[in-house]
Amino acid sequence: MTDFGTLPDWAALGPALALGFTALALFVADMVYPKRPQRELFAGISVTGGLAGLALSVWYLVAGTGQAESGGAIQLFEGTLVVDGMSLFFATIVTSVVVLVTLASYDYLVDHPHQAEIYSLTLLAATGMVMVGMSNSFVTAFIAIELSSLPSYALVASLKENRGSIEGGLKYFLIGALSSAILAYGISLVYVSTGSLQFGAVTEALSGGVGGILGLGIVMILAGFGFKIAAVPFHFWAPEAYEGAPGPVSAFISSASKAAGFVILFRVFVDVFPYEVVEGTVDWVMAFQAIAIVTMTVANFAALRQEKVKRMLAYSSVGHAGYVLIAVAALTGEASGAFVLGSGMVHLMVYAFMNTGAFLFIALAEHWGIGRRIEDFNGLATQAPFACGAMTLFLLSLAGLPIGGGFFSKLYLLIASVRADVALLAVALVLNSVVSLFYYTRVIKAMWVEDPSDDLEIESQPVGLYTALALAALVTVLLLPGFGIAVEFANTAAKLVVP
Repeated sequence: MTDFGTLPDWAALGPALALGFTALALFVADMVYPKRPQRELFAGISVTGGLAGLALSVWYLVAGTGQAESGGAIQLFEGTLVVDGMSLFFATIVTSVVVLVTLASYDYLVDHPHQAEIYSLTLLAATGMVMVGMSNSFVTAFIAIELSSLPSYALVASLKENRGSIEGGLKYFLIGALSSAILAYGISLVYVSTGSLQFGAVTEALSGGVGGILGLGIVMILAGFGFKIAAVPFHFWAPEAYEGAPGPVSAFISSASKAAGFVILFRVFVDVFPYEVVEGTVDWVMAFQAIAIVTMTVANFAALRQEKVKRMLAYSSVGHAGYVLIAVAALTGEASGAFVLGSGMVHLMVYAFMNTGAFLFIALAEHWGIGRRIEDFNGLATQAPFACGAMTLFLLSLAGLPIGGGFFSKLYLLIASVRADVALLAVALVLNSVVSLFYYTRVIKAMWVEDPSDDLEIESQPVGLYTALALAALVTVLLLPGFGIAVEFANTAAKLVVP
């Protein structure tokens, strides 16, 4: 039994069940109204399902479900699924993004002929992302990753008459299929070497030594996860997919999908392949140090060259993957592993709100028919001051200035690098944050300083998009004074995975 009353253990899957059943409810609603989309009904069902998943995630997390003080992780289906602090922490991130994206989609999809399908695909993808965090076996992890990926491919290509959307979806699908093949082959090598696919059994089998085949399997799994989190040099799909996708979809896959990729990466490399056991064959800490530095550097300097705001944010998202990789790159044994891993987890939470908010502002600009280039945003603050103020908040917080939670989350990553005695990570983090400030301020300058063009005219104030922007901005600001609470939950969850 769980620690939150008389509910059975399977009820711990509540966040995923809420999202999955909501997707099914949307299918039923679409069958009832097949010819005339019911905007309010479809959006209402989607937001309600997202809120239910978020409420369950927060409730279980606050109640200590699956954590050490309540008896440890809850294992289900013969240990193939596990509900603990880490899975619930990431479920909270995913469901928060779902609420914001479905709210914004109410206005963005006003003329879309397949609204129920878009909402359903979003919720199915989110279900897979939550299940990724609950996976305790390579089989369930792979299935959950595919459940999150396949709807995402369709979402990116959902603007059927937009060449950029179709091209981005195709590239996303092809590279995603390649990454899944590499991941599946790596998993098969692990099975050949250990005779098991369940995480705990694989870890026990490592006591007999790590051979070359198992080492190759670990490297291929690392590469497969690298595609999922869009780390350099596995990032080629991200700029195309984020730019071509509808604005809310870009927000969803750049935030929620990244969180799902990192939770399985954390669980597999920190818990299943302990560094002290495999370092003689695969020094994954050193590999992640190199990938983290290259990712944040290449992405930020690529963002400097972009003239399109959405593509610039896409490279910014890749750069933040490099920052989060510090959570595994700094696990050298010189610092508390729980603090290092927890720092990466809490940065992902803060990032989810400020990055989702930034992409939703782009969705708002697309809704207004404003161009995609930076100069198209000239003088926009004269007609949409609230939206531009929220965008300014998101960008400065992404840069790490003390205006939102991004300041403390980057500070904790910096402290983790210093404590782990990896000075190069700390230097790369600081320098790349400075570089990012340059391209973020280009957008801010265009909105607030430059004169608007004569044909700039804002005629609508979409309620859904504005509400989502306001909520994202509010949480981004509140995470500054409330950062201690968030990092406490993250560190507590991390302690179950790494001491």
